[in-house]
Amino acid sequence: MELKKSELENVSEATKSLPTKLLPRMLIVCTVVFSIAFLFVWLACKESFFSSSSKNILEWTAIASFGIQAVAFIPAAIMQTEKFYDLTGSITYFSLSLASLFFGAQVNFSENICSQLQTRQMVLTGMVVFWATRLGSFLFKRIKADNVDKRFDGVRDAPLRFFSFWMIQGLWVILCGLPVFTINSYPLPSPKPLDFVDYIGWAIWVLGFGIEVVADNQKARFAARKTGTYIDEGLWYYSRHPNYFGEILLWIGIFVGSSRELVDAQWAVVVSPIFIWFLLTKVSGVPLLEKKSDVKFAGDNGYLLYKKNTAEVMLWFKGTATEFEDVSGGGENLLASTGK
Repeated sequence: MELKKSELENVSEATKSLPTKLLPRMLIVCTVVFSIAFLFVWLACKESFFSSSSKNILEWTAIASFGIQAVAFIPAAIMQTEKFYDLTGSITYFSLSLASLFFGAQVNFSENICSQLQTRQMVLTGMVVFWATRLGSFLFKRIKADNVDKRFDGVRDAPLRFFSFWMIQGLWVILCGLPVFTINSYPLPSPKPLDFVDYIGWAIWVLGFGIEVVADNQKARFAARKTGTYIDEGLWYYSRHPNYFGEILLWIGIFVGSSRELVDAQWAVVVSPIFIWFLLTKVSGVPLLEKKSDVKFAGDNGYLLYKKNTAEVMLWFKGTATEFEDVSGGGENLLASTGK
């Protein structure tokens, strides 16, 4: 059926007005993002914010995070692609962690570098660099195979919304990396000796990193089999999102590992694990995937029972329910038994 000329004109006018409608939203999102980022950076600073007399490495780390996203956004918007989105985030973590370490310690590269650095800073920076390298390469390999990331459907071709996504990624880097950026930017003249708090933090990071890697690899192998169903094996038998559990754990470990160096308002860097928990469980991770699975497996009784008996994020013991209600919460009994 062909559209009338008047209808085509209405569509055209509506399309032209989209940027005007989206601009205020983009400005609001960016204002909130920048405000949150620099609020916590300000709290983490030992000296006056942006004072000419202060060593403002932490402030410039925040600016660089958003700057890298803005630069990467330009070719991504032109090509309308998200293929380099996650990779850019990982590169930002990698570069800013090392930059804050070297500039914070005022390293003289003509001398022995390790002798100028503190063990605590080197270990935590190494953890972030190692994690970012692994995750970035994993996600880049996946996007190359899939060609698209469905998170960006309806976004990659809308520059203003697309830009907001990149700025949110800059916020993600700043808030999650804040414990490491802070102790790197303001190393104590006489560092506190390593003790059990450091070792506990490192152990939590190793556990979380291991869970994330194993869960990612298990899901990748499962997806390669193209069964068309949901994964309920390996770590995914005990959690519907074990990779996110590992991610949250490793950032808890980094915060704990940095805690011996924190003073006064710098304890605000606890926002790191809190933010990643909120982001993954309330915003972009679990909600999107759960909604997608609920639609895809709406008529699958096995999936509904799996969902009822399996923890959402935390690795936990399997439930024993043999009956379940509609996932919409309506209370409709869909399965009276498992066939016994």
